[in-house]
Amino acid sequence: MSRYRGPRLKIIRRLRALPGLTSKRPKSGNDPINRSSSGKISQYRIRLEEKQKLRFHYGLTERQLLKYVRIARKAKGSTGQVLLQLLEMRSDNIIFRSGMALTIPGARQLVNHRHLLVNDRVVDIPSYRCKPQDVITIRDQQRSRAIIKNNINLSQRDKMPNHLTLHSSQYKGLVNRIIDSKWINLKINELLVVEYYSRRARIENEKEGYWTSGQFCHSPFSFSRRGQIEIIVPSHHQGST
Repeated sequence: MSRYRGPRLKIIRRLRALPGLTSKRPKSGNDPINRSSSGKISQYRIRLEEKQKLRFHYGLTERQLLKYVRIARKAKGSTGQVLLQLLEMRSDNIIFRSGMALTIPGARQLVNHRHLLVNDRVVDIPSYRCKPQDVITIRDQQRSRAIIKNNINLSQRDKMPNHLTLHSSQYKGLVNRIIDSKWINLKINELLVVEYYSRRARIENEKEGYWTSGQFCHSPFSFSRRGQIEIIVPSHHQGST
């Protein structure tokens, strides 16, 4: 699934405020979330919407978000917390949170157009993972300075998270540390996102129908007590042998 490039207000009306996507707000009284025809929201929809919040806020494709979830699962600590930290330390998000860009799509454009340096080296990959003590500066070009200066003047610098420092007069940002979860500027239940992908993986495994000893298995192979590999018969073939 490709990155979303459609109307941003359409997403905001459905998922509420996503500061990384846009600073615009829909008109009051035009909120379809409160006009549910059934009056009851399923657990699947709740998990799906939390996942979509992450995806649209950080401007990711479905494949990119799934990749981050898999990395977070292998890391130590809470999968949900690690996932948020991975997303927050992306270079496009660091530039957005520092005030050098008004939105994450705007920050991504600055990175793609090579306006910014990380530790005096040009970084043109939005997914580049910043680290503590990284220094972000702009290329010494008049156009680059004009763009960043305008963004800094328009951004809300009073909400600067404590893991970042911005020296606006020098057009320079500093990554102090890994972000603490309380400074993430998105109202999100990251556990529901992890649950969404866990449930989806389980459903996909069940559709494969691998069956052993009366139970579903995640692999078409199993090991016997003697250490020999046995082929597991898919469930839809059970009874046909």
